[in-house]
Amino acid sequence: MSDRVTLEIENDIAYVTLNRPDKYNGLDMAMFDAIASTAKTLKKDRSIRAVIIQGAGKAFCSGLDVKSVSANPVNFAKLLFKPGRKISNLAQDVGYLWREVPAPVIAVTHGVCYGGGLQIALGADFRYSTRDCEFSIMEAKWGLIPDMSITTTLSELMPIDKAKELTMTARVVEAPEAERLGMVTHVSDTPLDDALAFVEELKAKSPDAVAATKLLYNRAWQADDRTALGWESRLQKKIIARANQRTAVARNTGKPEQAYDHRRSF
Repeated sequence: MSDRVTLEIENDIAYVTLNRPDKYNGLDMAMFDAIASTAKTLKKDRSIRAVIIQGAGKAFCSGLDVKSVSANPVNFAKLLFKPGRKISNLAQDVGYLWREVPAPVIAVTHGVCYGGGLQIALGADFRYSTRDCEFSIMEAKWGLIPDMSITTTLSELMPIDKAKELTMTARVVEAPEAERLGMVTHVSDTPLDDALAFVEELKAKSPDAVAATKLLYNRAWQADDRTALGWESRLQKKIIARANQRTAVARNTGKPEQAYDHRRSF
């Protein structure tokens, strides 16, 4: 793992920290590679019950380090290259790959969450923020469009007119407004504590049911009826009467200490 991102696992929770605090965790090429690598590692770990993404220092992430990435024109080709049959390139992977991690992913934001940083946070399942955190779809400031998976993630959270307005203007919004717009899940003075309390709620539930719910909604939320109903049936068949579903029943009928197995693969 690169020093651009640290990964610590404690009590079945993976803490992913963007670790370039002197640059407000700005995204250089090493950061892109490290984030994508970390997400791929956690995707394979069936013991993880939740992932917390946070930023070291004074900010969650200030977005693309334009000066660093622009220093070598080849970098843009690397970011936009889509190998083989992959549906995402490296630029998109830092946001999109968190959707493919079966465990719930929570971005805990503070300071600023701009441009690519916002798109990383949008790739998480939930966003918990400090009250003074600022958000912006910043790319228009540099004459660009957002291209780090925002069309997949933001479309689930807000109406298209609001998304266009924020994207075309690159307007900075504070956390309470971001929450009203749907970009942020919860705003508080103690977002990390609140996120961890939520994780404890999730850990009391079957890891199979939690992972299958994430997959179900990611695949079916905006799908046609046939596809959505098909995913419901397909995933339920993989859960019902299996070990963790039986444990969930036992924990609610007099055996609250019975432990869950590691999450199944779906």
